[in-house]
This record gives sequence, structure tokens and C-alpha cells, in this order.
Amino acid sequence: MKRILLTGKNGQVGWELQRTLAPLLGEVLAFDHAGLDLADPDRLREVIRQTRPDIIVNAAAYTAVDRAESEVDLAMAINATAPGIMAEEARRLGALLVHYSTDYVFDGTKDGAYTEDDAPNPINVYGRSKLAGEQAIQAAGCRYLILRTSWVYGLRGHNFLLTIRRLAAVRDELRVVDDQIGAPTWSRLIAEATALLLAGAHSPIGLFHLASQGEASWFRFARSVLSLTEHRHPRLTPCTTAEYPLTALRPLNSRLDCRLLAQATGIALPDWARALELCVAAD
Repeated sequence: MKRILLTGKNGQVGWELQRTLAPLLGEVLAFDHAGLDLADPDRLREVIRQTRPDIIVNAAAYTAVDRAESEVDLAMAINATAPGIMAEEARRLGALLVHYSTDYVFDGTKDGAYTEDDAPNPINVYGRSKLAGEQAIQAAGCRYLILRTSWVYGLRGHNFLLTIRRLAAVRDELRVVDDQIGAPTWSRLIAEATALLLAGAHSPIGLFHLASQGEASWFRFARSVLSLTEHRHPRLTPCTTAEYPLTALRPLNSRLDCRLLAQATGIALPDWARALELCVAAD
């Protein structure tokens, strides 16, 4: 039985991890932002040294992509500096660090799905901060498992699924971007895959991609969300990224090639459309 320190317990992935890690692995010491502010390095070191975990699972992150453009220091503190500190403490304890990263470390210009060997080139502050976190972990010399995922959604928190549902209840028309492509990934499946990876006889070490199979645009994702719900259905209108400007740039191609993890462990997530059906049915 392992002692696990979990950050971000109230987030989309963190909340699911509390349900999946304990039955397979042992004691989970879970912290939210109030109990452990990742922007406070002294508090972070203090908690890790007091709890002395066997595994640190960092499910906390600064995820406000547009706001990050004006809150660079905060995004870097949470997404880059804090993971580096966790890695240093993990090395000192001989612990394993599990960390989640993002498709936004890539610029989206590749024709096909991105592999772990493709060179990152983030085009916004959020992506740069997450890449810096990856690099800090790798430089620290600890045992680590970095899982890059994409377009995370779930039944709690702030995400595309819940936003579409909310807007559908009050608007007659929704304009949704149709030229950004990725794989919507249910937070529960990320948590379940993580638990299975850690419960294996030999947990994989290194950086891997973990996302649903298949691909969709945000427009197709929205259409599928509405087709599976009983909410009123507004008119959906596709638009381009240029027609829907936001503060931060987004990669047009967010597809992740997840074959490396599947080959190493036999673990792969289902097609995004099937996973969405399961998510809605679980509501």
C-alpha cells in the first residue's frame, strides 16, 4: 500500500483521481487550492516533507488559457515552478511524480497527430508554462510519469461540455469553431488510466500521450453534446478561428498520437464519441 499526495483534488481530473487511486493503491492525502497553494513554494515543500509520500500526483494547474496572457507570473509559478519543486522533493524522497501536461505545448502546424518525439513549440503563455513544467521535472532527476492529454471535460468544473449545456439553455444560436481539431477526453478516463498505470507491477517512467482515440472539431464536439442531452437545441453555426478571436492563440491541430503508451502498457482510451456517451450516461 502506497501513500499518495494528490494536488488539485477539486479539479476535473483531481476529483476523479480521489475515487480511483485509493482502492488500487492505498492512502490518498488530497489537497485543494486552499490547503496547498502551488504558487507558495515554501508551503509546497513543507507539505511534501511532512507527508513523505511514495507517489506525488499533481492534478493541479493554472488552466485559464486567455487570462494567462496577462497573468504570466502566476501561470509560470503554478505550471512551471511548482512541478519543478515537486520533482526535487520527489528525488529527495525516492518518490514517483505523476504530472499532467497538455497538447498546447505544440503549435498545431503538423499535418498528423503529434508524437512524444515531436519538438514542442507553444504559441501561448499557458502552453509555454506547461512546457516549462515538463522541462523542470525532467531536469530534476526524479522518477516521473508525465501524461500529456487534450481537451479535457467532465461533469464538474469549467469545461466545454458544461459551457455548451449552459449556453444552450439561454441562447438561440451558438457559433462554434470548426477548424481546430483534437480529441475530447473525459477526465474520469484519465483518472482510471492513471490508477491502472500506477497499480501495474512496473509503472511506466517518462513522457507519454494519453487522450481519447479519434478526432473532432469543437463544432462537432458541441453537436455531439447537444445530441446526447435533453436540453433545448439552439442553432449551431460553424465558424473559423479567425472569426472567433480570443486573447490567446490556439493550435489548429491538437491531435496526440497515443500509440507509445498503448504499446508499453496495453492501456488506451476509447474513441472520444463513445467516451462522451459514457460521460453523459453517468450524469
